[in-house]
Amino acid sequence: MGEETERSEFQEFVQGKIQSDRKDKLDRSWSGTVLQYMEKVKADPLVAKLAHARLNDIIVRAGEKPITEIEDNRIKRLFKGEPLKVYDFFSNDFFGIEKTVAQIARYFYSAAQRGEESRQVLYLMGPVGSGKSSLAEHLHRGLESSEPFYAMDGCPMFNEPLLLVPKHLREEIFTMLGLPAKFFKQEWDICPVCRYRLKEDFGGKWENMPVRTYEFSKRARVGIGVVPPVDPNNQDTSVLIGSEDISKLDLYSEGDPRVLELNGALNIGNRGVVEFIEVFKNEIEYLHAMITATQEKVVPAPGRHGLVYVDTVIVAHSNEAEWQKFKGDHTNEAILDRIVVVRVPYNLRLSEEIKIYQKIIRETDFRAHVAPHTLEIASMFAILSRLEPTNKCDLMTKLKLYNGDEVIEKGRTKKVDIQELREAAKREGMDGISTRFIMKALDNALSDNASGKCVNPINVREALINMVKEDDKASEDVKKQRLEFLQDTLHKEYLAILDKEVTRAFVHSYQEQAESLFQNYLDHAEAYVNKSKVKDHNTKEELAPDEELMKSIEEQIAIIGSAADGFRQEVIAYLWAANRRGEKIDFRSYEPLKEAIEKKLIASVRDLSRVITKSRLRDKEQGEKYDMMVQQLLDKCEYCESCVDVILKYAANNLWKD
Repeated sequence: MGEETERSEFQEFVQGKIQSDRKDKLDRSWSGTVLQYMEKVKADPLVAKLAHARLNDIIVRAGEKPITEIEDNRIKRLFKGEPLKVYDFFSNDFFGIEKTVAQIARYFYSAAQRGEESRQVLYLMGPVGSGKSSLAEHLHRGLESSEPFYAMDGCPMFNEPLLLVPKHLREEIFTMLGLPAKFFKQEWDICPVCRYRLKEDFGGKWENMPVRTYEFSKRARVGIGVVPPVDPNNQDTSVLIGSEDISKLDLYSEGDPRVLELNGALNIGNRGVVEFIEVFKNEIEYLHAMITATQEKVVPAPGRHGLVYVDTVIVAHSNEAEWQKFKGDHTNEAILDRIVVVRVPYNLRLSEEIKIYQKIIRETDFRAHVAPHTLEIASMFAILSRLEPTNKCDLMTKLKLYNGDEVIEKGRTKKVDIQELREAAKREGMDGISTRFIMKALDNALSDNASGKCVNPINVREALINMVKEDDKASEDVKKQRLEFLQDTLHKEYLAILDKEVTRAFVHSYQEQAESLFQNYLDHAEAYVNKSKVKDHNTKEELAPDEELMKSIEEQIAIIGSAADGFRQEVIAYLWAANRRGEKIDFRSYEPLKEAIEKKLIASVRDLSRVITKSRLRDKEQGEKYDMMVQQLLDKCEYCESCVDVILKYAANNLWKD
């Protein structure tokens, strides 16, 4: 009885969802005549928006804000003073390519004003796996989730109903509707099929032609067309502009519209978007049709049926090599002049690269536990491979600077102009390891450890090493550099991360101890700078600043001797200014001091390293500390029992050796 009741409740739930969905679709649908449609346009002229304006509205409606308003100090350091906007339409799916997204948004904004860019192809150019196809697909999804559009019922090209208004009446009627007088140019016309129906079925009474709403659908080929690269030996323009139904030529003449099959990508993508995949792999005839569609807003109809008006956004993409090859041919100048090029490089920010893999993992059936710092180390490798060397800093420092991190050298924040680094490396991000390469490494690491159901920085690094060695596409020099990243640079970086993490696990009250040390240092440094006394919080005694305490912290970052005076003054001045700005002050507020405090805490528990490295000598007290440390890693750091064992053995073999 219970199962029947449960099944009944489930069926009722599903039935309710079905009915609700059908009601929503019914509420969104509309049908009527051209005259009735014109009443809707009069009430809201935006109903008759063109394709570029539609996509611009979708992007803008989702929300936008200046990047400087994001509450993230790293973002503020990276984009200080830049008039860059963040668009919510893209922000949940694309990471680290804010400038690319801003260029795309600017293209649609300009094209929506019916300026020159509305007559140009949006061309995305970048390396494999950088997100070109994903950006185009995102525009498809934006259309599919947008409101329905109005079109002539039965039109194979979903034409705008206002095209039925006779040319000599358009200016007066469009003005009455609140549309610009030249909303539709005089030569823009309905397709041959609708022209035939208007004459034969409606006796020329255009106002009675039926109009209905359509939902954008890639699968149903409504308003979204896709043109894959075609074998040059078998290219047929019918993929773009449709064809003639040969079986009907026995019934009708070649010039009769009834033989037309207007089902090419540029036909069905009318009112929406047409995507050209690997565009420059196609023959020049394809590109001419693409350019004519965007520049002249017409495409040829199959056979002897003249030109057909189209209103569509054309998005094309390919890799840089194809672009350079095409651009190098001077005979392509006319096409090049009609293309808006938007570079889609690999992401170069560590925090955003990690988000990319987190998103991919969420969308796949990858169900293994991912140990802490696994994606971080893999992301570091990907980004290091994309960076260009500079004489201003090493690549790991450059990676951290590009992430908006403050890098400490000799007790000072390293002062490097990020904009200068970018200017000196124009092609940065156009080469390197792709996201697909990293995801394959995660899969390989998991398959090598299937019983553990867990991937960690150690086995992922090993998987990457093996993949780099087996990579036939990379040169020997590139392989050598990438192996150095993995076997040396990232090995050291991970040990530094692990050092801090194990220390924090030993010191359960790490945060409190760091904060206490910070406040203590601050009291004594302020007194030292102001040449005053420090009041003891417990005894209320006034004491001289504790030089030994301050030195024990400062020497952790190589601040010694006369340099201490300047450092203490900088700390107090920085924190005083931050306090005046209303910022919260804690031990992480000033990066050099944070670094010093963390290093001092790590040094203070170095003697506990034998708990890990010399387990055979572990006594009862050490055993208890070890168990507590393991529990901290499990509870607070998101390790699992499988990976915590691997990580600690790795630490035992590599950290704090005598």
